Amino acid sequence: MKASSVGVPSDDEYSRYLQDRIKQLEESNSRLRDRLERMNREGRYYEDMRTRYEGELRKLRSELEKLRAPPLIIGTVVEVMDDNKLVVRSSTGPRFVVHYSTQFCEPQKLFAGAQVGLNQQSLAVVSVLSSAKDPSVYGMEVIESPDVDYGMIGGLESQIEEITEIVELPLTDPERFMCIGVVPPKGVLLIGEPGTGKTMLAKAVANRTSATFIRVVGSELVQKYIGEGARMVRELFELAKEKAPSILFIDEIDAIAARRIEDGTSGEREVQRTMMQLLAEVDGFDQRGEVRIIGATNRPDILDPALLRPGRFDRIIHVPVPDKNGRLEIFKIHTGPMKLAKDVDLETLAKLTDRATGADIKAIVVEAGMFTARMQKKAVGMEEFERAIKKVKESKQWDFLTTKEAGVMFA
Repeated sequence: MKASSVGVPSDDEYSRYLQDRIKQLEESNSRLRDRLERMNREGRYYEDMRTRYEGELRKLRSELEKLRAPPLIIGTVVEVMDDNKLVVRSSTGPRFVVHYSTQFCEPQKLFAGAQVGLNQQSLAVVSVLSSAKDPSVYGMEVIESPDVDYGMIGGLESQIEEITEIVELPLTDPERFMCIGVVPPKGVLLIGEPGTGKTMLAKAVANRTSATFIRVVGSELVQKYIGEGARMVRELFELAKEKAPSILFIDEIDAIAARRIEDGTSGEREVQRTMMQLLAEVDGFDQRGEVRIIGATNRPDILDPALLRPGRFDRIIHVPVPDKNGRLEIFKIHTGPMKLAKDVDLETLAKLTDRATGADIKAIVVEAGMFTARMQKKAVGMEEFERAIKKVKESKQWDFLTTKEAGVMFA
């Protein structure tokens, strides 16, 4: 179709014009939608920022109110009374009967000895304070149900029987003692040469009783500053009570329980203060309670007599160097998972390792396995065990010790 007059577009031209216009409007509409979406995103972002800043503002205002609040007086609960009342002893000394609100304080947390915060004017209990815990004490080795059993200890049948009667039965079967009125020993002292199995005995009895095993070395309780060692001893025994039933094993106890002498040094006096705190804590334990105390030392000759009197470490268990039969049992235990050659004779190995401790025999078995792996053999033979015995003997210098010299301190 042709245009009817000059200047009037044809139908094709008008159609193309409309299509171009529609396309322009669609592009403009798309740009507007994109702009709207961007504005919506910015609006949500600014809303989130406003919410965050309002939260920080409330937090800062709360902190400011806490800083403006008057300080609290630290008090210790002496007695819990009825009608939401407590008898507390303030840090200044006097005792007061004060009120507390269950909205601010949980009643189960209020007990004799708990620390609380008191309002300065009314002395009302405002909050219950957590007791300070020394991380060095609570970081000590705590093993839940050690993986050591009596079957992993060889040659100590009589010692196992004694420690079972003293430590295990009071925890697992206390009625046996209560029905006949017998009070079991409170503390047990294991003495013997290094490597004879003192620590394994303590771990094994903890495993049998499913008790928490707390192990501390005596030298860790010797501190630089006055009173710090005694404080650590107190917190250590508090930890044992919290973890009850528990077994507190103090290894190398001679580090803090040596015989008291007056050499005039402040360090020696501080060690004596720590030992006296240890004696006091042991005295304060219930003999039929759920906490058993085990000490271990290889120097019983230097221990203070006060530690060995009845009521403290009144039962002493000697852990000797194993005899030939004991060494044979220990060899069987440590070589059980190993692949042995046919020429291996454990009785001969037990004869060749006179005066060897359980730790020495374990070292011999490990060395024999290392020699076998080095030579790429498939089984451990007698030759490897003989080489291992020679190596461990040279490291311990067994040939330079006599039986009398080795056992003089443990006779």
